[in-house]
Amino acid sequence: MNHPAIAPKRKPPALRLVSTKELSRDHWLAVRKGGIGSSDAAAAVGLNPYQSQLELWMIKTGRDGGLPKIDPNDETSPMYWGTLLEPIVAAHYTRRTGNRVRKINAVLQHPDPDKAWMLANIDREVVGAPDVQILECKTAGEFGARLWRDGVPEYVVCQVQHQLAVTGKAAADVCVLVCGQEIRVTRIERDDVLIAGLIELERRFWQYVETDTPPPADGSDSADTALRCLYPTDAGQRLDLTDDRDYSSTFADLVLVREEITQRQLLESKLKQKIQQRMGDASNAVFETGSVSWKRSKDSLALDMATLLLDQPDLPARYPITKPGSRRFLVTT
Repeated sequence: MNHPAIAPKRKPPALRLVSTKELSRDHWLAVRKGGIGSSDAAAAVGLNPYQSQLELWMIKTGRDGGLPKIDPNDETSPMYWGTLLEPIVAAHYTRRTGNRVRKINAVLQHPDPDKAWMLANIDREVVGAPDVQILECKTAGEFGARLWRDGVPEYVVCQVQHQLAVTGKAAADVCVLVCGQEIRVTRIERDDVLIAGLIELERRFWQYVETDTPPPADGSDSADTALRCLYPTDAGQRLDLTDDRDYSSTFADLVLVREEITQRQLLESKLKQKIQQRMGDASNAVFETGSVSWKRSKDSLALDMATLLLDQPDLPARYPITKPGSRRFLVTT
């Protein structure tokens, strides 16, 4: 006797937390602070090359007042061009694949109350295609393109799997415009094993937010910026950690690493100078495994401040500004 095949259980659709059609950018950012969005996912699990867990934690806990802000109208920022070109990338995706797309205009929320902190913004919904439901549009400039050499970067995979987790969908297409002249389309299938691990790691990060506990710094420039913002001034007190074995060991490791860096930098300079000496006045040199260039940059104009102040010595008094000091980390042995 043949038994009918059991269809896989359909996952519940995402909840529409708030409409974004008339939502201001400030209100949208405020809504995003209430959970982990899809573009936050990689940073939340420590896989975003541009943002650390610590910086994301500061944003989610409202401590981001001193962090550098991205101006959405700054024509030199990748965000500006990404937003401007998103509809063009989406239109070209339709032209390339034949799949129709439409905007959702909402912040979506995971339907499981236990995962209500999982939010998502979807660039486009794919309409009428049985094998794909989501379109993620990306742009990669000259510097960002290197991250796409071997396919979709890990941080984008995290973003898309987060979207699939929130929406319950089966697959998404990532369409990226590389250096303004090449479109690539890559299919990302739902990976429930990866999603389970992603949710667990995101949940740990969200516990940092809920308990107001800063996550450990990871050594990135983003974490350095976050620490400077979090602790901009010192209180003048002396912290005695001589009996703290863990931090005394950390300090000893720091001193050792700094000594190693100094020696490696000296070696680097010696090797570089050896090549420069061989090149002489040559502009380029080619080797078995690569090449170097040694060219003079173009002359530039600069303001002769010394002469200007001699000519008009009252300028500093007429136009004073106060530059805030910064904390310097000095090591003494």
